[in-house]
Amino acid sequence: MTSPHGFSVSRYAPERGTLAKLAARDSVVRRLDWPILLSALALSFIGALLVWSATRGRTELNNGDPYYFLFRHVLNTGIGVALMIGTIWLGHRTLRGAVPVLYGLSVVLILAVLTPLGATINGAHAWIVVGGGFSLQPSEFVKITIILVMAMLLAAKVDAGDQLHPDHRTVAKALTLAALPMGIVMLMPDLGSVMVMAVIVLGVLLASGASNRWVLGLIGAGIGGAVLVTALGMLDEYQINRFAAFANPDLDPAGVGYNTNQARIAIGSGGLLGAGLFKGSQTTGQFVPEQQTDFVFTVAGEELGFVGAGLILVLLGVVLWRACRIARETTELYGTVVAAGIIAWFAFQAFENIGMTLGIMPVAGLPLPFVSYGGSSMFAVWVAIGLLQSIRVQRPMTA
Repeated sequence: MTSPHGFSVSRYAPERGTLAKLAARDSVVRRLDWPILLSALALSFIGALLVWSATRGRTELNNGDPYYFLFRHVLNTGIGVALMIGTIWLGHRTLRGAVPVLYGLSVVLILAVLTPLGATINGAHAWIVVGGGFSLQPSEFVKITIILVMAMLLAAKVDAGDQLHPDHRTVAKALTLAALPMGIVMLMPDLGSVMVMAVIVLGVLLASGASNRWVLGLIGAGIGGAVLVTALGMLDEYQINRFAAFANPDLDPAGVGYNTNQARIAIGSGGLLGAGLFKGSQTTGQFVPEQQTDFVFTVAGEELGFVGAGLILVLLGVVLWRACRIARETTELYGTVVAAGIIAWFAFQAFENIGMTLGIMPVAGLPLPFVSYGGSSMFAVWVAIGLLQSIRVQRPMTA
C-alpha cells in the first residue's frame, strides 16, 4: 500500500510503533516519584559506607578482604533496583492477579525454614542456606505478600463499586490469610518480623476503611497473645533477656545489656559532626556487635555525628512522606492499601531499629531499611519501592 505521494505506508509503520513505545517509556520516566527514588538510593549509598566502615577490619568475617561486605552491599542494592524496575514493568495491577501464587510460594518458603534446609543465625531459625554462602530470609518477602493478599481481598468489592467498605466476612478472611504465615514465622522464632507484620496488618486495616472494632479487637488480641506466649514459655531465653535489658538498662551491662549499652556509647560519642568516617573508636575497636546489620545506625552516630545520623532520618522521612502522598492520590482502594502497608512497614521497622540503638525500644534484630547489610531485606524494600512507583505511574493523569 502506498500513500498519495508514492511512499510505502508499511515501511513506516514499525517506526511509528517504535515512537509510540519511546513516548510511553518517556511518560513512565516522567511520572516516577523521583524524590522517593533518589532518597532510597542515597540511603543505600550511605549504608554502603557505613557497612564498609563496620566490616573492613573484621577479618573473622570478611576473610581478609576489607571490600567484601562493601561489594556485596552494592551488589545487593543493584539487584534490588533491578527488582524495582521489574516490579514497575509488571505493574501492581498485574501482580494483583498473581497474588494467590505469590502467597502460596511464600508459605512454602517459610515452611522450608522449619526443614533441614533452615539455618539459625543470631538466635533466629529464620534462614534458608542454599550453598556457596547464599542465604535467604523468607520472612522479609512475607511482609510484601501479607500486604498484597490483604489489599486484594479488602479492596476487591470496593473497587468494583459493590461496597463502600470491606464487610466483616472479607476482613475475617484477610486476617486469617495473614495469620497463617505470621504463625509459622513465630515458630522460628522471629519475633521482630512478627512485630513488623502485626503493624502492617493494622496499617492495612486502617487504610481499607474496615470497622474500628476490628482494629481494636486486633490490638487486644495482640496484647493477649503476647501475654499467652510469655506464660507458655514460647520465647527463647535470648528474647526474654532482650526485653529484660530494655526494661532495666542497668541489668547486667556486661551481659544481656551489653549490646544496647555499647550502642548508646557509640552514638553518644559522635557529637555534632562525628569522629569521621573510619575513625570511630567504638567501630574500629569492634565493641558493638552486628554493627553492619542490626546496629548499623551506631556507625552513623559515632562517625558522622548528629548531622549524619539526622540526614538518614530526613531521607527516611522523605520516603515516608512521598509514600503517603502516593497513597492519598491514587483513585483505587487497592493501591491505597498497598501503599499504606508499605508505609506502616518502613515506619515501624525504622523506628524499632533506631530506637533499639538509643535504648528506647527493645532489641528485636530488625535491619534499617536500605541501610543495613543483608540481601533479603534489601531486595524486599526495593520491591516495595517498585510497588509504590507502579501505583503512581498507573494513576490517572488528573491525579
